[in-house]
Amino acid sequence: MATYDFVFESAGLRDWCGEPQQTGPMTMADLLARGATATDSTGFDWGKLWALPFPSLDELNKACAAIPRSRDLTRSLEAGFLNIRDSLRVVLDPLTQPLSWMLEWALHIFAVTPWWIMLPLLLAVVWVASRSWTLIAFVAGALAFLLFVDHYSFAMQTLSIIFVCAFLCVLFGVPIGIAMSRSDTMQRLTIPVLDMLQTLPTFVYLIPLIFLFSVTEPKLYGIAIILYAIVPVIRLTDLGIRLVDKDVIEAAEAFGMTRHQKLVRVQIPLALPNIMAGVNQTIMMSLAMVVIASLVSAPGLGVLVLRGIRNLELGVGLMAGLGIVLLAVILDRVTKAALARVNAASSVPRH
Repeated sequence: MATYDFVFESAGLRDWCGEPQQTGPMTMADLLARGATATDSTGFDWGKLWALPFPSLDELNKACAAIPRSRDLTRSLEAGFLNIRDSLRVVLDPLTQPLSWMLEWALHIFAVTPWWIMLPLLLAVVWVASRSWTLIAFVAGALAFLLFVDHYSFAMQTLSIIFVCAFLCVLFGVPIGIAMSRSDTMQRLTIPVLDMLQTLPTFVYLIPLIFLFSVTEPKLYGIAIILYAIVPVIRLTDLGIRLVDKDVIEAAEAFGMTRHQKLVRVQIPLALPNIMAGVNQTIMMSLAMVVIASLVSAPGLGVLVLRGIRNLELGVGLMAGLGIVLLAVILDRVTKAALARVNAASSVPRH
């Protein structure tokens, strides 16, 4: 007899429920539990109260076969997604195909460019961003180490994916953040979506995408990286513009600036430190997701980490992990140096 039979019998729903499901013969554990129940002087069975299960779908299904089980609920979600999958593909494939092309081109360019050309180019980017000889020496040493241990090609694959995905995050994230800062309604509608994207476990991003796209398509992991990493740049762009001093805005209006001029000449320059902080966090989150995306054919150092886990090759996994740490430190230091220069420039009084 199921625990919640009395609910349906007292409500007169036994005919609707049908015959209760057979749970099979009672196990030895059930017999021992029944024998160990204690009753007080009134005859109340305290053991049953202690072991009373919550009326979940599975527990109610034991008493009423018409109630679906939790697995039936998940199957219905799967069936619903599979029913609309083809329609989603028709819409999403043309929209996301440029992402595949960008990732393929970036991977090809980083792969075919010789190291003696790529290294000076990367060091030039570091110099433009930081103007720090110490940082250039560190980046040169880290890349030389990756070359020495034959992890350079994997590191360049990871770096190319981060460049493409971080660029797209900034390209789409900054306008969305600006729109949020200018409309309270859009902010209220967008924040729950950002909260969901920020708290969703990283592996969950890959589940629907695996059913929508082929594992061989770069846009599979590209979309997952962008969805995971775009949140900080949107939030901090919105926050930075909203934190601009109201007196400065009033002064700009007194000079007769239009709404667009205020945004371009006043709000964005003053919010640039916050925007750059968002870019820094977006780049770091892109790197974290690239490693996880190796489960769905994303190339780079994450492949070596996955190989070390699968084959129990400790050295391979540790060396790949060291390479990821070096890339993370390089990207973090360069973006923070750029942020420091932006802060310094914004703090200099203009005459």
